[in-house]
Amino acid sequence: MNLHEYQGKELFARYGMPVLPGQVAGTPEEARDVAASLGGTVVIKAQVQAGGRGKAGGVKLAENPTEAFEQARQILALTIKGLPVRKVLVAQAAEITRELYLAIVLDRGRKLPLIMLSAEGGVDIEEVARTAPGKIVRRHIPLSGLRPYQARALFQPILRDGSQVAQAADILMKLWRAYSEGDCQLAEINPLAITPEGKVLALDAKVILDDNADFRHREWASWRDPAEETAGDRLARERGLSYVKLEGDIGCIVNGAGLAMATMDLVKYY
Repeated sequence: MNLHEYQGKELFARYGMPVLPGQVAGTPEEARDVAASLGGTVVIKAQVQAGGRGKAGGVKLAENPTEAFEQARQILALTIKGLPVRKVLVAQAAEITRELYLAIVLDRGRKLPLIMLSAEGGVDIEEVARTAPGKIVRRHIPLSGLRPYQARALFQPILRDGSQVAQAADILMKLWRAYSEGDCQLAEINPLAITPEGKVLALDAKVILDDNADFRHREWASWRDPAEETAGDRLARERGLSYVKLEGDIGCIVNGAGLAMATMDLVKYY
């Protein structure tokens, strides 16, 4: 299950990660009121479960409540990658001197969580992985868990400043707790930002939860957004089926995920 950014930030805040204050809004009027309560410059961010929001015009700055109203009005009229924008996050803006990428994801091949860290934050990490894979540091987390000294060692070559290394390592340790205790498949911060004052902040949140663990988390029922699901996804979830949308119009019903994918490969290529 994919979470919206504002939901991911709520999860991060529970574990003590430094996220800037903000509130979700469903209308331009609500966005204006949130901006007035926060004061100063705010960022208006489309809440759709798709990448490339900024390039699509779904992320805007507003210096006052009036601007927040207008920017929210424009963003709420957008459709990004086929998804209509129904909500925006109005959050306090931050001045940034540097952006990093930090994530913990499940490495299915090694059957271990994998830390991904890059100094190339705030951009499409898939493009970085394709064009400059050496700029991404990858470290598996052993079954015994992540230790603070290991977290510090990851950031030392990138940040060097002792205070920033300590802050970033603390965020990574809390991200690991959120990932493991929250039954996540992905917990991503992009960007992990450095301010001119030397503070390290989690400015964005992308979280994917493992549906197989929903019986352990009652709050997930309220986090799910049916409006972001296709009719096929919704029907499959209601019937308790594993459903993967592929190209074409041939359906495949088999027993076992591996056999299912092998059968689809045979249908497509042979």
